[in-house]
Amino acid sequence: MAGMKGKVVVLTGGTSGIGQVAAEAIAGMGARLILVARDRARGEAALQRLRTQSPGTAHAAFYADLSRLAQMKQVAGEIAAAEPRIDVLINNAGALFTPRQVTEDGLELTFATNHVSYFVLTHFLRERLIAAAPARVINTASDAHRNARIDFDDLQSEKGYRGFSVYSRSKLANILFSRELARRLEGTGVTANSLHPGFVATRFGDNNGGLSASVIGFLKKFAITPEKGAETIIYLATSDEPASITGQYFYKCRVATPSKRAQEDEAARRLWEETARLARL
Repeated sequence: MAGMKGKVVVLTGGTSGIGQVAAEAIAGMGARLILVARDRARGEAALQRLRTQSPGTAHAAFYADLSRLAQMKQVAGEIAAAEPRIDVLINNAGALFTPRQVTEDGLELTFATNHVSYFVLTHFLRERLIAAAPARVINTASDAHRNARIDFDDLQSEKGYRGFSVYSRSKLANILFSRELARRLEGTGVTANSLHPGFVATRFGDNNGGLSASVIGFLKKFAITPEKGAETIIYLATSDEPASITGQYFYKCRVATPSKRAQEDEAARRLWEETARLARL
């Protein structure tokens, strides 16, 4: 996909951090960006940066709280109605919540935001991706997944909630989702991969107070820049090299080996089915 001119790229979490860097880099290659954002002020500011960078390109933004099923489905439907084809879908939005919170749908907030939103948006845009084939789905995961496991008896983390542990499970879910998605898209010309961007100094974790915020703030002193963290997203979205690779986990623009639990096909299949049920799809 060297030469992104005319390509349509849908990106969540593109108003700050690695998402913002990736959006601006990909737009600079000629692609048209469709941002999905929650905060309208940040979304409009991101759009203005894109329009300044590539005047005449019809970049757009859609607004939704990606932790709410109704809003996930609505924004996905709006994008599908507006775009006959989508070349790249980048599911990048994510967050860590220190206290356990439950959405209006009865879903734990981290699970809903970091995993279910990826699933729902991809589900509704699937036909648009196939229409653009060869096309790509890119899911931002994390090496935080390595000590996690999926407890199918407690997907909503009602037992012994710990913020980082729940975040880690959601990142494991991202990798398993990518693995099963790749299997289900076989033969369509659409690839699906996940990635670890590295530990990046962004707004991540700033929504939490107390000890969690202090620890994350301290660790960020040793973190890489958003520009460095965005490199693998940009690579997967624009480079010819990974065009035929699917179902893999990337780090530093190379295929990496995730944890053994992230390679369990049965867990990937079961997570898919459970998520579809919870999302009422």
